Amino acid sequence: MLSVTPIPAFGDNYIWLLRQDTSPDVCVVDPGDADPVIQVLEREGLKLTRVLITHHHHDHTGGLEELIQRYSPHVIGPHNPHIKGIDEAVGDGDTCRVMGRRFDVLAVPGHTLDHIAFFTPGIPPLLFSGDALFSAGCGRLFEGTPEQMHQSLQRLAELPDDTLVFAGHEYTQANLRFASAADPHNPDVASVLVETERARELGRPTLPSHLGRERRINPFLRCADPEVRAAAAAHGDTDTDLATFTTLRAWKDRF
Repeated sequence: MLSVTPIPAFGDNYIWLLRQDTSPDVCVVDPGDADPVIQVLEREGLKLTRVLITHHHHDHTGGLEELIQRYSPHVIGPHNPHIKGIDEAVGDGDTCRVMGRRFDVLAVPGHTLDHIAFFTPGIPPLLFSGDALFSAGCGRLFEGTPEQMHQSLQRLAELPDDTLVFAGHEYTQANLRFASAADPHNPDVASVLVETERARELGRPTLPSHLGRERRINPFLRCADPEVRAAAAAHGDTDTDLATFTTLRAWKDRF
């Protein structure tokens, strides 16, 4: 059975550790910092054999060089020559094998142009979404267009309801505060915010989320909802789903 545990890094990053049953071989996703990964590997006697990279930002790749020098893992990531150390460059529609499971590669540009997500079907399905889809939010548009990000999120939203979402950052609390403004009459947002605040007070991660919940609480997945459009209308165009998304994203940047 595949298990996934978070390795906290920096102020709010998560490096995800994947392991299969009792095997010492493990995979990590987006190691922005090598030190916390090394501490876990050495403490638990694990062997790093795979690394997955979703995009080129330093807080997702900064520990890669040191981990390669120390453990020589097989590194899978996007077609981007600026990411040093990738052994297997993958793009939309490709598959790869990790911890005995097939992972599908989904192109999800918007946050960056090279951004990919990794999805593996199973019970339950797992999605490693990097900085594309967060719980109750989505990534800033550093390189891509609103249209690209909107299409990427719509694509992820088509995955099964029980898909567990492993995002790259602990942004849930801040995202839900925005969702409370963007979807003010949504009882699910209110209840999940209470749950999230309690978890953070106890120092617990709010991830993974799951897609069924995200479709209920994430305003960036709810651009067709009349309540979301009504709230966003005070901040810009909401004539179409894309226009609503564009307005929401700009509003969130100022929130």
